[in-house]
Amino acid sequence: MSRVTEIRYVGYGVEQFDSERKFYVEDWGLAEVAAEDGMAWFKTHGHDEHHVLRLRKAGTNHIDVIALATDTRGDVDALHAKVAAAGCRIIHPPEELTAPGGGYGFRFFSPDGLPFEISSDVARAGMRAMEKWEGVPVKISHIVLHSPDHKAMVAFFTDVLGFRVSDWLGDFMCFLRCNSAHHRLALLPGPPCLNHVAYDMLGVDDMMRGVSRLRKRGTDLRWGPGRHTAGNNTFSYFTTPNGFAVEYTSELDEVDFDAHQDQVFDPGPQVMDQWGVGIGGPQTMPHPKPDPCLFQPADV
Repeated sequence: MSRVTEIRYVGYGVEQFDSERKFYVEDWGLAEVAAEDGMAWFKTHGHDEHHVLRLRKAGTNHIDVIALATDTRGDVDALHAKVAAAGCRIIHPPEELTAPGGGYGFRFFSPDGLPFEISSDVARAGMRAMEKWEGVPVKISHIVLHSPDHKAMVAFFTDVLGFRVSDWLGDFMCFLRCNSAHHRLALLPGPPCLNHVAYDMLGVDDMMRGVSRLRKRGTDLRWGPGRHTAGNNTFSYFTTPNGFAVEYTSELDEVDFDAHQDQVFDPGPQVMDQWGVGIGGPQTMPHPKPDPCLFQPADV
């Protein structure tokens, strides 16, 4: 069965393009791989995904695109048919992609109005072995979204795009996998918008080294360091100059994609954070509000 198999990148429209660009290279630890007037693409050092981030200068801060991977062109076509049959608005049908890295893919709006891309055959980029204590991201780990009907969105991602439920936190947060990682997406109630994007670090020591670098460069820790229960991953949350929430994480559980059995965790302080020693909490994160560009496609 054709399904999504990985995250590729997240594209943001940002008001303060220069400060966001500087943050991701000098503070967060990505490498710029392509640029043109008012746009830039960035990759991690430790993975061969062509790029994991796209920034575009815009009049308002919003999500331009959330790009997901599938294995083949045939899978792209099959998923396009499923997405269209589910009643989603198609931004463009499967076609050759002209962005850096190329590939073959289509774009659509989720039922909530957030823009997605599904692609295959994107060029791979150079990568290198990461060394302990570098404290920079290896790859994107996961993306968390809000939805006014999060259970309906769980059904969309599982029934249409082939994700599987890994676990629930109460009945309000669902963790979804598309490969052996415990979760690549998670869904929360709320207005349709992005909650945060998380980046995998080599280990907990590298997460802490990254926390140290960010704090020295003026980006305060919003929540953490800690360790969640669902997925068992460590976490430290920050916000970018344009106010988007981002996370350093490590040690996310690997599970059997076919055989893993989901469970429900009862919400509580030591479920949200098993360590219980970090600062802040969910209440210190940016308050969710509807993305200002729902059902409005980016020009590129």
